This record gives sequence, structure tokens and C-alpha cells, in this order.
Amino acid sequence: MAKAAEDRRMSKKAYEARLPDVRAALVRMQVELKSANFPVILIIAGVEASGKGDVVNILNGWLDPRGFETFALHEPTDEERDRPPMWRYWRTLPPAGRMAIYAGGWHTDALNDDPRSARELELFDASLRRISLFEGQLAAAGALIIKVWLNLSKVAQRSRLRTLESDPRTAWRVKPEDWKSHRDYERLTRLSERMRAATHQPGAPWYVVNAEDTRTRNLSVAEILLSRFRLHLKAQQRTRRSGAALKRTAPLRPAGLRRLLSLSLESKLAQASYEKKRDKWLGRLNAAVRAAGQERRSIVWVFEGWDAAGKGGAIRRLTDAIDARDFRVIPVAKPTDEEKSHHYLWRFWRHVPRAGMVTIYDRSWYGRVLVERLEGFATDAEWRRAYRELNEFERELTEHGVIVIKFWLHISKEEQLKRFRDREATTYKRHKMGHEDWRNRRKWSSYEVAVGDMLSLTNSRFAPWHLVAANTKRHARLEIIKTSCRQIETALGL
Repeated sequence: MAKAAEDRRMSKKAYEARLPDVRAALVRMQVELKSANFPVILIIAGVEASGKGDVVNILNGWLDPRGFETFALHEPTDEERDRPPMWRYWRTLPPAGRMAIYAGGWHTDALNDDPRSARELELFDASLRRISLFEGQLAAAGALIIKVWLNLSKVAQRSRLRTLESDPRTAWRVKPEDWKSHRDYERLTRLSERMRAATHQPGAPWYVVNAEDTRTRNLSVAEILLSRFRLHLKAQQRTRRSGAALKRTAPLRPAGLRRLLSLSLESKLAQASYEKKRDKWLGRLNAAVRAAGQERRSIVWVFEGWDAAGKGGAIRRLTDAIDARDFRVIPVAKPTDEEKSHHYLWRFWRHVPRAGMVTIYDRSWYGRVLVERLEGFATDAEWRRAYRELNEFERELTEHGVIVIKFWLHISKEEQLKRFRDREATTYKRHKMGHEDWRNRRKWSSYEVAVGDMLSLTNSRFAPWHLVAANTKRHARLEIIKTSCRQIETALGL
């Protein structure tokens, strides 16, 4: 962790002499950033009265306002409380080529919980783990994360508070909570040190700046931003993405491929029997979904499978059991330009449902380890680390109470060909076919390997994979309804 800057006083004359060069360098940085393939995330945090707001305001004056946004998130809204804690921060992340400045940021949320008991400290450490994973994911994807902690000694803090209080123009800035923090300075210092130690990592280090002299403080923050940007830009230029796909097709975890290939696809189900069982299980599923809603438990369905495996039809039957006002279906296609300029999970975080609501993903974040892996849209390093990132994402959802239900719909290569030809021959189905479907089919064996790895490496206790034989659509749809019902009931303890 970078050491605090020395407490050196700077004269007004020296400060004003340096300002033109610093401001020019900051604007040049923004110009260079526009054409860079990474975002800049600057977090300004620190002890009370250290001038966090002042620094943010000064940077707002020095930078070109068209190239960045400032966020000062306060108490979570009802909408934000209804979702995992990091949801509101994922939504505000800047795209590549832009910068965001956070006053306090996600670390302040954790510190504001003010943990004291052993149980509260345990929850505090869990929050820090989430923050560290969040920052690690962003940094691994290329984001430049700069975290500045403005520090004041207890004596300097008291002096700053008294000075602010003594001036009628600034007295309003001092609140009873500030003096409370001053009285509790030692404990809060230990807590902040614990936070910084837990979230300090190579891609997202902390810089501690002595904030006693305001002029030195302001220039120190600007210099840290500029130096880190230059270093990061050079590093990114050295390691430009090759866009190459993995050349070999050997499975990472053979057990997943064996599980896929061993699934029997011969299941049959007569129409009359299907309709009778379907109606029974749809009623039970309706009751389970309503019970989840009453307990403020949201549900996320993930549908993956071969092209023409019947995902759309299965989703339509599933939603027969859910009030149309309570669910959204998110059809996932190739990312837009806006989505490509963000971390690949950004577009999925945006659609995480509120407490008690339902989101159904028709294809999902698993595209990272399937089509993006096979088609070379993700580098070898990117899709390999994605298994861990996807598990972390789903764990964060389930820790918040979200019920995650995942299906892979499996059909034979022969059945897929039959359905492809049927689609091409049927006028109202022809729109479903494209050249990509035939291209993917030619890579069937490679996709089998990727699917096997996915089933093995992301089959967690909190979000298991359900492998469904889908050669017979009636069987597949009934199996999906039954499995969904049982998982929801188990999660609710019914």
C-alpha cells in the first residue's frame, strides 16, 4: 500500500504556479483516454473533514466535464436494497474511454455499517470480500482503478472541524456525526485500515494522502491520477488483445463432457399424459413462485442449450405459471457497442430482478465460455478466468436471496438437423434460421467440449446445472417445470 505523502506546506504562489501544467496534463489525459480501450475509476475516500468533497469539486473544475461523471451515492434507495449490494455500482460503471469519480464509493458503504460485534465484523469482512472480487474483475478486464484515502491525524481533524465551525460560511458543513467520528477516531482508524488491507490488490491499490495541507493534497491526488494513467496506458499498449481463440479442444474437466454425453435422449411422453402432468405441475409452480414473492425472494432462470433445442418454447410454457406483471424475459444476443464498451457482466447485472420478481435469461453470461470462447471473441485468459467470475456472480446473487435456476437443453446432432430443416421449410419459423446456426453446427464437437467444461466448472452448490434431455419437447418442458418447482420449494423450505 502506498505510503502517505509527507506533510509539506505549499505556498499559494507555488501552488498557482503549478496549476496550469497540472490542469493541461489532466485534459491531455482525457483526450488520450477517449481512444483507449479501458475506463478510469477514481475513488476519493478518507476520514471525516479530510476534504473528500473538496477534492471531488476541484477535480470537477480541472477536468473537461464532457469526459467523466461524478457519483456520490448515499443511503440505498428501496430499489437498490431490493438487489445485491454491488448492483447500484455496476450500473454506474463508465464505459471504455471515459472516467468516473466516486466520492466515497463502495468502501464507504461498508464503513458506514460501523461494525462492532463479532457477527457485525464477520459481515463487514464479507462485504470487503465482495468489494475485492468486484475490483479484481474490473481490473482483470483492463479497468484502471485508482483508490485514494485522504488521511488526517486526530489533532489535525479536530483543528479542521473547529476552523469550519468558526466560520459562518462553512459551519453548516460540520454535523454532529463528524464530532462523533472524531471521538471514535482510534476505532474508526483501525476499521479503515482493516478495509484498506482487505481491498488492496495489484490491480486496485490504495494510495494514502496526507490531507492536512489542502494544496499539497489536491496536487498529490492529481499526480497520482496522471502517473497511474500513463503507466496503465503503456501496459495496455504492450498487451493488446490478440482476439485469438484457444487452438486445442481438449476439455479442462473431462467429467463435464462425460456427463453431457451420457445423458439419455430417448425419453418419450404421450400428449394426453403430458397435458395432465403439465397442468398439475404448473399449478404447483405457480404456488411456489407466489410464495417466493411473498418472502421477497427473487428468481433468476438461465436457459442455455443447442440451437433449436427448444429454449423459447420451454420459456413460454414456464411463464404460463407466472403473473405477467412479475417477470421479464431477457433475450441475449450479441452485445451492442455500448455493452462491448463495459465489462461483459455489466449487461447482465442491469437486469437482476428486484426482490420478489423474476428474470428469465434466454441465453446468458455463459456465452463468455461458449460462443466467445469458440469464436475468438474472448482471449484465452478472459474465458479461462470467466469460470471463477461467473461463480462469483451467482454466489453474490444467491447470498442476497436470489434463487438461481440453470438449464442446459441437450439434443442430438441428428435432431438438431431435423429441426433446422423444419424451420427452413416453415414460413413462420424461417426467421429463426441464420448462417450462424449452420456455422455453429459445424463446430459441434468443439462446443461439446466447451459445454462439458461449463457444466463441470460452474456447477456450484448454490447454483447447480440441470441437464435436460430435449429431443422430445414435451418431456423437456415438463422436466423444466418440475425441476424449477422443486428447486424453489427447497430454497423456501416448503
